[in-house]
Amino acid sequence: MSVSFSLLSSQTRPFPPPFPFPYKSKSKSNRHFLLPHRTSTSSTCPSSPIRRRLLLEPNSTHLSLRCSSSMSVENSTPTSQLQDSLLFSRAYWVSKSIIAWNVDVGDGSCFLFASKTAALAIVDDGVEGKDMQIKLEEDSCGLPENVIRKFPHIQDYRAFKVPSTLDAKTLLKCQLAVATFNSDGKCINVTGLQLPGVLDDLFSYNGPLGALYSEESVSLYLWAPTAQAVCACIYRDPVGGNPLEIVQLEEVNGVWSTKGPKRWEGCYYVYEVSVYHPSTLRIDKCHVNDPYARGLSSDGRRTFLVNLDSDTLKPEEWDNLANEKSDILSFSDISIYELHIRDFSANDYTVHPEFRGGYLAFTLQDSSGVLHLKKLSNAGLTHVHLLPTFQFAGVDDEKENWKCVDTNMLEKLPPDSVQQQDLITAIQDNDGYNWGYNPVLWGVPKGSYASNPNGPYRIIEFRKMIQALNRIGLRIVLDVVYNHVHGSGPFDENSVLDKIVPGYYLRKNTDGLIENSTCVNNTASEHVMVERLILDDLLHWAVHYKVDGFRFDLMGHIMKSTMVKAKDALHSLTKERDGIDGSSIYIYGEGWDFGEVAKNGRGVNASQFNLSGTQIGSFNDRIRDAMLGGSPFGHPLQQGFVTGLFLQPNGHDHGTEANAECMLAVAKDHIQVGMAANLRDFVLTNFEGKEVKGSEVLTYGGAPVAYALSPTETVNYVSAHDNETLFDIVSLKTPTEISVDKRCRINHLATSVIALSQGIPFFHSGDEMLRSKSLDRDSYNSGDWFNRLDFTYNSNNWGVGLPPKEKNEKNWPLIKPRLADPSFKPQKIHILAAVDNFLNLLRIRYSSPLFRLKTANAIQERVRFHNTGPSWIPGTIVMSIEDGYEGVPGFSQLDPIYSYIVVIVNASPTEVSFACPALRARTLKLHPIQVMSTDELVKSSTYEGSSGCFTVPPRTTSVFVEPR
Repeated sequence: MSVSFSLLSSQTRPFPPPFPFPYKSKSKSNRHFLLPHRTSTSSTCPSSPIRRRLLLEPNSTHLSLRCSSSMSVENSTPTSQLQDSLLFSRAYWVSKSIIAWNVDVGDGSCFLFASKTAALAIVDDGVEGKDMQIKLEEDSCGLPENVIRKFPHIQDYRAFKVPSTLDAKTLLKCQLAVATFNSDGKCINVTGLQLPGVLDDLFSYNGPLGALYSEESVSLYLWAPTAQAVCACIYRDPVGGNPLEIVQLEEVNGVWSTKGPKRWEGCYYVYEVSVYHPSTLRIDKCHVNDPYARGLSSDGRRTFLVNLDSDTLKPEEWDNLANEKSDILSFSDISIYELHIRDFSANDYTVHPEFRGGYLAFTLQDSSGVLHLKKLSNAGLTHVHLLPTFQFAGVDDEKENWKCVDTNMLEKLPPDSVQQQDLITAIQDNDGYNWGYNPVLWGVPKGSYASNPNGPYRIIEFRKMIQALNRIGLRIVLDVVYNHVHGSGPFDENSVLDKIVPGYYLRKNTDGLIENSTCVNNTASEHVMVERLILDDLLHWAVHYKVDGFRFDLMGHIMKSTMVKAKDALHSLTKERDGIDGSSIYIYGEGWDFGEVAKNGRGVNASQFNLSGTQIGSFNDRIRDAMLGGSPFGHPLQQGFVTGLFLQPNGHDHGTEANAECMLAVAKDHIQVGMAANLRDFVLTNFEGKEVKGSEVLTYGGAPVAYALSPTETVNYVSAHDNETLFDIVSLKTPTEISVDKRCRINHLATSVIALSQGIPFFHSGDEMLRSKSLDRDSYNSGDWFNRLDFTYNSNNWGVGLPPKEKNEKNWPLIKPRLADPSFKPQKIHILAAVDNFLNLLRIRYSSPLFRLKTANAIQERVRFHNTGPSWIPGTIVMSIEDGYEGVPGFSQLDPIYSYIVVIVNASPTEVSFACPALRARTLKLHPIQVMSTDELVKSSTYEGSSGCFTVPPRTTSVFVEPR
């Protein structure tokens, strides 16, 4: 038995217990609720269990370590403890010439050891099984500045010089360890090494990767500098059978390649990579897909050799699609509708059964769902954001393997029953549903959404979906998840990157264990070839699928430099050369700053504050929390500006009445800053009557509310796929005694603030239809049942049973009586009114460029807030937007129709009248779209010019315009 096996024996060397937060076996959890700006420790998932599968292997689990990375080991360190230390990698080979380690050698010595067969072991008199040992001398100058910039978390480590004569490239294919010895020659400390620094130094590469096609041949390229051997197994079929050929690849400077015959095209292949893996302390043979795969077999185990430039894979007129897209003159004109592919049509009976839940459902012209999207597009909506569409784990691509529950049976159960969730969760890991935040391969469309997961079908059908949506005026945003991958280690069937260059692609902590703050297997974009893979993947989707934007999941875990390079690379694409106008591609994401990357812990990360000035958007959680109340982490009954705080209490303890009123005033300031695109330099009068900048308005945690320098850097939202739907959270937070009519108005009120704010408005699919998930706060794996959308407007899906126990049980006592009360459920008339009101909001937004100002200066000059200071009317926001006149000094004229706009948001349960001297003697009228509205209440809004007095009904947003 080899030494490496003995070190892994759980009987002789048991691992310490896992880190104490609740591991779960499946993917998405409360982590993903568009996290707020607060930070979390690097080793835990903020306030929630994990959402992805964690394999309790030494390389993929945070452990309660017996020794910290800066441990001081006594001379009498037991040999057994030193043997255990090989399981960790506490030293860093940061460049060709430097190893960093947090140890004090004193008058002892330090050595680097290597074993090509992974036979290193610690014995009483030192290290055995080595093929080579090299003495390392400490560099008294410490780590150089370039190393500290790349690895700021180890800036205080000591530097050890690697001899310049060492053949480092060959050595990096071995098991490596460093050890210190005291002056008596006794080994006192030993550890493995983290290699990304030296790999970047020696093997950074700009050449071809993946499969390349010519008229005569197919060539394969794989970056695997630590591999000892790589071969490609070529198969005729997607599953089963023996390889047609097994081809040994040849290596040049870390890149393995081979050239095969043209007949390989249309076949499948798998790499066999022989490589040292630090999680097993062995040379493992890993069978793995190509990380640059562009097609897959149905079981996801083989890479499909497919040339995406082949005309046979292109829908008719595909190459002309860039010329068919709707015009986007400015990113300020963008509005976004977030949609899950399966949600869109899985329950739409106007869609052919074979198309439901898949790409082709979007190609129909007269389904209920497509007709709804056409309404949104005609009203002005510009972009549909699709939840993950790449190859993800959690849903079998072969539909015949899915399990399902009889919906007829579910519909007969009581609205507050526990039985629905029992039946759904019993099959949730074997049905056709998952949000998809479990990346396996970033560059391949998900097979479960295709009519056939084998061959080219997923590619062709994905392109048809893009083309169909573009042709009804909607551009497409893809949700990309580059912050983590689902699998790791040499044995996990979903592991790809960690099988090819173990220890490189995934970010490690100072003990050499994979960071899991994203919830599992964090990736490290600060490493050159990780960044390259991300950039290549983005360009692939833009060029080969002609997508129009990218939303970055947990963008704060990606380096700012990577995001800026991504934006620049995408914007450099041209119609003439690439078939796509890259200047129209918009990118945005979740700029939360937590985990090991917080406060630039691994370099300058793409957090909200760091992205100022980049023209990259980030979600504005401040306006969401101020409007709804609390945060996704707070008490579900904590109220906000639109849900009754101070004005209509729900019985939750908000402190004294004066405290609740103060909270309402603070919330108003947060919302006003958000309505001004969350610009950090926007000046307004706060609730105390002081003139302050947006960055001087503070959250309850003391952080600035505003962070943006440009309006397109702010994505305003009040609801997204994470957490409860807007209607559900309103139903939780408002008093139980108010009517469903009033809850529906609050739903519309919240949406109106987002729709009429400066910046980019973002809407969760179904908010315009009062969508409910039966109060499920995290429906990532709750099946079609809890995620249903009904584009016939007959039901909003309220009261379909208690939501799944795993994420909701603690709130069941609040949820159950609400679901049981039939008065909470909206009727079709409510849903139709909500849709009509939402369409009107879009029409109003696109009726004037004043709602979509392009620069921070324009917003500062033209946008004003009234009803400010300590004497404000509680619950009322008054915003004006001023335009100039042709030939008149001052503002330029932007709007040929309206010269002045006033938006009044009345969140109170009663009518309000507000008189403003600054708004006297104007010719303001209710917006004609609201005059023609089916909402009789908004039509009663009035303006009296002589006094400058506005009267606005309860829970209503009224828009007044001054025609030219």
